[in-house]
Amino acid sequence: MGLTRWGIIGPGQIAHNFADGLREATSGKLVAIASRDAGRRQKFGDQYGIAVDKRYSTYDAIVADLEVDAIYISTLNPSHAEISVMALRHGKAVVCEKPAGMNAGEVTAVVEVAAQEKRFFMEAFMYRCHPQIARLVQIIKSGEIGDVHHIKATFGFSSKRNPSSRLYDPALGGGGILDIGCYPVSAARLVAGAAMGRDFDNPISVKAVGTIGPTGVDEIAYGVLKFSSGIIAEIAGSVTREMENAVVVTGARGTIKLPTPWTPGRNAGPSDATIEVTIDGKTRVEEIRSHHHLFAFEAELASTAIAEGKLQAVGPAMTHLDSIGNAETLDRWRQEVGYVPLAEKASHNRKLALLIPSGAPQIPHAKLEGVALPVSRLILGADNKNDLASGAIVWDAFLDAGGNTFDTGFVYGGGHHETVLGQWISARKVAKDINVIVKGAHTPYCTPRAIAAQLEISLDRLGLDNAPIYIMHRDNPQVPVGEFVEALNALHAAGKIGAFGGSNWSPARFAEGQAYAVKRQLKPMAILNNNLSLAVMEKPVWDGCVTSNTQDSLKFLRDNRIAHISWSSQARGYFLPVELRDRLPADIGPEVCYGSPANEERRRRAELLAKKHGVSTHNIATAWVLAQKFPSFAIIGPRSPGEIVSTLPTLTVNLTEADVAWLNLES
Repeated sequence: MGLTRWGIIGPGQIAHNFADGLREATSGKLVAIASRDAGRRQKFGDQYGIAVDKRYSTYDAIVADLEVDAIYISTLNPSHAEISVMALRHGKAVVCEKPAGMNAGEVTAVVEVAAQEKRFFMEAFMYRCHPQIARLVQIIKSGEIGDVHHIKATFGFSSKRNPSSRLYDPALGGGGILDIGCYPVSAARLVAGAAMGRDFDNPISVKAVGTIGPTGVDEIAYGVLKFSSGIIAEIAGSVTREMENAVVVTGARGTIKLPTPWTPGRNAGPSDATIEVTIDGKTRVEEIRSHHHLFAFEAELASTAIAEGKLQAVGPAMTHLDSIGNAETLDRWRQEVGYVPLAEKASHNRKLALLIPSGAPQIPHAKLEGVALPVSRLILGADNKNDLASGAIVWDAFLDAGGNTFDTGFVYGGGHHETVLGQWISARKVAKDINVIVKGAHTPYCTPRAIAAQLEISLDRLGLDNAPIYIMHRDNPQVPVGEFVEALNALHAAGKIGAFGGSNWSPARFAEGQAYAVKRQLKPMAILNNNLSLAVMEKPVWDGCVTSNTQDSLKFLRDNRIAHISWSSQARGYFLPVELRDRLPADIGPEVCYGSPANEERRRRAELLAKKHGVSTHNIATAWVLAQKFPSFAIIGPRSPGEIVSTLPTLTVNLTEADVAWLNLES
């Protein structure tokens, strides 16, 4: 097993700590440095004996160095995810200082890229690698203090308020929660997990209060986490107030206290620590003595794991899912306190690049009558992002993958999801480059009068002058179809909508509307927007839902060449591996809505074709939708860029007409 050769990006104080720790590691060595500051680059290189030709002025250069195996990232918070992705795409292992991203969306994206590239990635919480944390977990799992009831974890210090410093500048990702609050959160989640025999646990509830300072960042924040086990955790973090900076775990029989959990040895060596265990009123003190530099444990752990070809660390060091869960909790804590970093605002939100692998298939487009821009065959459902930061990561990646069409609805998120998509459209200035499907007239407001009123609200939320595609979200058979056709034509004539159609309409009702339009020389409905997936919907996902996967519906679409935009085209995950199913509540999960012997057979056949084509089963299911003998488009609902990437192999599959029929049990 050879030495892991390290490069460091960002020669600040914490980079010095890691470099000092690396000096003591037996499995790794420092060979390169990158900094845009020539003076700091030279000083750091001289101090650690780095060859002159390995002192890089650009980050691109160091990640391209074939003699560097791994990158340690210690730049400012907002750049962590961006540099991690860049390094991973260049084949480097990565250890990135906390926080691994400015929000859970960024951390998820980084973890997904690491998995795609099959490269090691770890978020650098050095305290998690120190022996005292392993001992803490051991004591909790032993049951010595009984069932854990309560956790208290704090980290705070008093610093001078400097608006241009990384602690106080919102543009630099400042604030206590992201800088040091991440420590108490990670400790509380670790302990709560250990109490349940797991590496970590995520809270089911986050309540918090805090103070936003004059520079716009959180200066002090307190939180209460509740876990499904009943464990309650008190957490606190501050950049303006000294705190105890300890972890105390209370159980039914006693307590465990770590007086120096975060920086034993003050980021140097020896990194001695103590653990105080009190049982039935009697306290013992365990000494954890080590002459090593605090960062040596992290450097050795990562260097060894990389040399052994591992893709992530093992607990109590941060695993991939642990980092994502930590970021999700930090997001909720920030939201409770009311701190929104500039990166999450439309004025400053930046694009995270390279989330789609080089050489990945690009989403094709097709002409849809009445729509100026060709429509991407895969359409992104914009119904699951509550803030710009998490939405932009997915929507940017979708554009990079060739997608250009987004599906919205007046009722999604109570209208908030349209607003968030509108923020992204404005931030990216892509209003003329994309198609937005606007849906309105959902039950109980499915009336001709509601269409125009809701459309104006939707367009205002989205920041658009018109809807390239408009879809009625439901039908109302109590209203004569002609009234709907007249209302839609009036909006089309006014330039407010382009092509239009109906969602969850029966073919008979749709045909009736077309006949009405033709007879009166009006523009007919051109798009049917029902459920269409290889798995036939056995139980409607929501009241009023209609599937097009019936022989009569498919024949109607083929015979009349009706454009069909299918929602739930991937059957809510029915074709994913069994361990990834049932992500939604059980009452509307894939097995409830799509479970049947016939669908099981369809899934079995899709599995066989997937092996033949070298893709996943859900790729075959999506390819089936696109392979229909009418203009067929599939709405997909990825929660992350990685879910987009996992869908793209669909585009490499060309199913024959016989394949389509066989999959649908027609032959």
